[in-house]
Amino acid sequence: MNNPLQDPGFFRNPYPTFAALRSTSPVQQVPGGGGRSSYLVTGYAEARAAFTDPRLSKDTVAFFAGKDTGRHLHPAVSRSMLATDPPRHTRLRSLVTKAFTPGAVARLRPYLTAVTDELLDAWVPGEPADAIGSLAVPLPVTVICHLLGVPDADRAAVRTWSNELFAAGQPERIDAASHAVADYLADLVAAKRRTPDDSLLNDLIRARDGADRLSEDELVSLAVLLLVAGHETTTNLIGNGLLALLQMPGSLRRLRDEPGLADAAVDELLRYDSPVSTATFRFATEAVTLGGTEIPAGSPVLIAPGAANRDPARFPDPDRLDLDRDTTGHLAFGHGIHRCLGAPLARAEGVIAFRTIAARYPDLHLAVPTGELEWRHTRLTRGLVALPVRP
Repeated sequence: MNNPLQDPGFFRNPYPTFAALRSTSPVQQVPGGGGRSSYLVTGYAEARAAFTDPRLSKDTVAFFAGKDTGRHLHPAVSRSMLATDPPRHTRLRSLVTKAFTPGAVARLRPYLTAVTDELLDAWVPGEPADAIGSLAVPLPVTVICHLLGVPDADRAAVRTWSNELFAAGQPERIDAASHAVADYLADLVAAKRRTPDDSLLNDLIRARDGADRLSEDELVSLAVLLLVAGHETTTNLIGNGLLALLQMPGSLRRLRDEPGLADAAVDELLRYDSPVSTATFRFATEAVTLGGTEIPAGSPVLIAPGAANRDPARFPDPDRLDLDRDTTGHLAFGHGIHRCLGAPLARAEGVIAFRTIAARYPDLHLAVPTGELEWRHTRLTRGLVALPVRP
């Protein structure tokens, strides 16, 4: 049996595949790499339960202990906060939470607005522009690099390594990128120690060197996670969301006329085309029954927010974009203790991007047919390679 999550058609549009799988069972076994199979969760109720079930562990180090995977991921990536359970996860998360609270993000809004305006200044009315390369990528990359204190000259390399880390079915590229970005951040930590500044990275260094609450490996690992996860989700939110708006006639004009609608619109766009298609790896520490399916102990489990957010049992007529929909409880950012730490920042960047585009370019339209758009080949996230538009 072929893996439905690796089919080329899945990358273009995963939702028919998700719907077909969910109609059979909200939880079912699917083939994976290396001869291993996983249990895929596509139902909303089941996904929400799985996100908070302590029997589904994120401790991948424990799972792969003694197994020859043939992989060579840098430990800063393979042992990141995403791959931990409490109490270690609780300790690590507490060290960075304050940088992404609603209050902290609110103080960043003038900066986010200025960066967005500067990027959109490069769009020339009547001439094509790539909304991914000129906005969806540089906006969140600029912001997270600003927070971490990454020099301007290094930001292109950061984006390249991040892209490589999500190259589905190409483990050599992923492993090489993990070493490149981790080695870079280890060098950056050393530079920040020599010349401290007021960046978030220096806050983490002080937690390591002052209170000694972080090991050196944990420090570099947190830096890698913040750098990569700090822009990947937002890039896909802006790209996927803008495409959806452009396919819904009059939506940008409505956002221009009703700027207060942007907050609700972002949540519907997150639900409609989730930036995270399938969440990161979990495994059952004991037998778990979910959605009527028994998951044996030791089995890998994949939760699919992209599928759960289109479950008609939770969101009626789920394949229709509705900017007035009540999206309470959507799972685009996950749920429970592993819910996306940067969700407030990602939402703010999305709101400002869409509101500014609508105000400046209410007649923006696609510059190519939708069938010509290319999607990135990654199971974990969902995003466009490019989005040609004409202001």
